[in-house]
Amino acid sequence: MMSSIQTTITPHNQQPYVHRTYPTQEQLDGIITNAVEAQKKWAQVPLAERIAIGHKFIENFKLMQDEIPLDLTLQMGRPVSQGAGEVRGLVERAEYMLSISESQLEDVQLTDTDKSGFRRFIKRVPLGVVFVIAPWNYPYLTPINSVLPAIIAGNTVLLKPSPQTPVTAERLVDALIKAGLPKDVVQVTHLSVELARYVVRSPRVEFVSFTGSVKGGRVVGRTAAEGEGFKGVALELGGKDPAYVREDADLNYTVAELVDGAFFNSGQSCCAIERIYVHESLYDEFVKRFAEITQTYRLGDPTNPSTNLGPVVSLASAVRIRKQIDDAVAAGAKKLVPEELFPIARPGTTYVAPQVLVDVDHCKFCVSRF
Repeated sequence: MMSSIQTTITPHNQQPYVHRTYPTQEQLDGIITNAVEAQKKWAQVPLAERIAIGHKFIENFKLMQDEIPLDLTLQMGRPVSQGAGEVRGLVERAEYMLSISESQLEDVQLTDTDKSGFRRFIKRVPLGVVFVIAPWNYPYLTPINSVLPAIIAGNTVLLKPSPQTPVTAERLVDALIKAGLPKDVVQVTHLSVELARYVVRSPRVEFVSFTGSVKGGRVVGRTAAEGEGFKGVALELGGKDPAYVREDADLNYTVAELVDGAFFNSGQSCCAIERIYVHESLYDEFVKRFAEITQTYRLGDPTNPSTNLGPVVSLASAVRIRKQIDDAVAAGAKKLVPEELFPIARPGTTYVAPQVLVDVDHCKFCVSRF
């Protein structure tokens, strides 16, 4: 029998942080019903009022900015010194989306294509209930992209945070409710994999927005296809993002930017730089500088303000990353960063030393695996 309780483990000390209880399927049916009923009323609220609630939400969220960084660190491991950036990012995105809401949601008149007896137009109407499955790596910055547009457009939302970052969704909803959002327009749902599949299959859920792994995205897409009807699905998945350093690149700027692009958030970003192609005229100098900057990183306790590189999210992730490096070296790659510079990065911990590899076989695991 599957556990009905999820536990969030703090990455750097491997201690339980929070627990959440899953609903029963019957309770989940009730949650979906509440969303369906709330959407009928919410869709009748004038757009200007919905936008006004959005602006109040931003102000409420800003009031949490001093609490969020440490709470985020204890959930997913990012250094506390870097948490404020996600708060700013959410505010910037939310403000922009609200600024374009009226123009994006207004009807489109197609009078230029009208024919005798025909009036052509596109009418924007809410979909209904939207299921948002959010990731742990940017648990504020990512879900706002789906949650805010959905509710401003007149939909209701079931928001499932990652088990690694459950408090983040609760904070978002708290700020929305304090802004005047009616009950059940957005509901946080802590769900097992099977319960999440149940929601994806539900004929009463009209759209699913998923951000996460390629493997997870495939499951969501297939599960949605198995359900009744044809619901919309948006998938934002991981990748293997390259950077190309051109012959005319300014290395005084470029090297540090790409190091940050590779190691920020311990490399746990869908847009993290994972492989770099450098013009042959700059290659040697670029590699030298890149390795030098990497060696200056301060890997350690993410609650320490001086730390700029924290642990990865789990022991399993640490094992997988170390194996990728070992496999690459076994296939002929060379490591440029001495691991003894980062003594805290021991097997059996979530601390992984930053590493730079050259002479990597392009077809091997570390450059081709999503």
